[in-house]
Amino acid sequence: MKSKLFIHFVLLGFLVSCQGKKTAPVPVQEISNPSLDKYRSSYLKHFTDDPNGPLAEEDLEHVHFFGYNASMEVSAYFEEELKPQPFKMRTYSGKEKDFVRYGTLFFEIGGKECSLEIYRNLRVVSMPQFRDQLFLPFKDYTNDELSYGGGRYIDMKVTDIVDNKVTIDFNKCYNPYCAYSDGYNCPIPPFSNHLDVEILAGEKMYTGPKKKRKLNG
Repeated sequence: MKSKLFIHFVLLGFLVSCQGKKTAPVPVQEISNPSLDKYRSSYLKHFTDDPNGPLAEEDLEHVHFFGYNASMEVSAYFEEELKPQPFKMRTYSGKEKDFVRYGTLFFEIGGKECSLEIYRNLRVVSMPQFRDQLFLPFKDYTNDELSYGGGRYIDMKVTDIVDNKVTIDFNKCYNPYCAYSDGYNCPIPPFSNHLDVEILAGEKMYTGPKKKRKLNG
């Protein structure tokens, strides 16, 4: 019982401690990473493969990334939500989407203890091919300066979590479609997922002209 109480208070400390004042930026340790290069090549290709996507081939020169940052691959402790309740997550179009909180991730980055909630999109996980999909939206101190002001996303899977541990690779965080064009229903990262650190990894701010398209239904 004492050990459980100890863990509870440690996790509570993690949850509170990332809501303080702005900290110094984390140094960028850029080195070559072939696996990440392959991932990003596939990521860029999906734009030209998606007929409903926001970008064309000629727009890809305006998509930019931070170099691989080893310090932005962090090990996190996962605490499962025991009684997940459906809720409405707001989007930048004004539409709401149905999610449940799958759990909370506790980790340290830049010497600071932080936490992020991880979610399941109820419509997406109803599809057999995406039933293991997890959604991790967040904001950080690079928003509006180095990265998209509306925050960024990371895709994960239930199977990534082993023995309540998981690696969060911020090098794979990406922009929502709303960074490139109007007309998409992009979830707004909840306040609980606003990090008081700079995530100098992943996709940077799009530098091309923002497009206009008919709003999704």
